[in-house]
Order: sequence, then structure tokens, then C-alpha cells
Amino acid sequence: MKNRIEEIRSSRKIKQEEFAKALGVTRQTISSLENGRYNPSISLAFKIARYFGMTIEEIFIFEEDKDV
Repeated sequence: MKNRIEEIRSSRKIKQEEFAKALGVTRQTISSLENGRYNPSISLAFKIARYFGMTIEEIFIFEEDKDV
């Protein structure tokens, strides 16, 4: 799953540390999310969307498996 977290966060001039604190996670979690190394739980995805005032679909891009 891809996401636009870094793009949105950067455009709003929000630091990783500030974002992490608001969500109750570590800066390393934010870094991992932005680099695609970690997919958030559904509750964290909702928190991220609520923080930005956006829908989950506006932030996260779901790519279906081609094998399915």
C-alpha cells in the first residue's frame, strides 16, 4: 500500500516529531510509514486521516494483488 503522508505533512510544514506526538506514535513509526516499510493499523489510519481532515482514501492508495 502506498501513501501520501510525507507529501501532505511536508506541504503543511509539520515536522515528523510533531506529527508523531499528535498521533501517539514514535517518529520512527512516521518515518517507516512514509518510506512504505510499515502499513498502519486501521485505527492509526483513521487517526492520520482525522489529523489531516481528509479521508483515508485521499491518503492511502490501495493496490490490489495481481495474483488475485
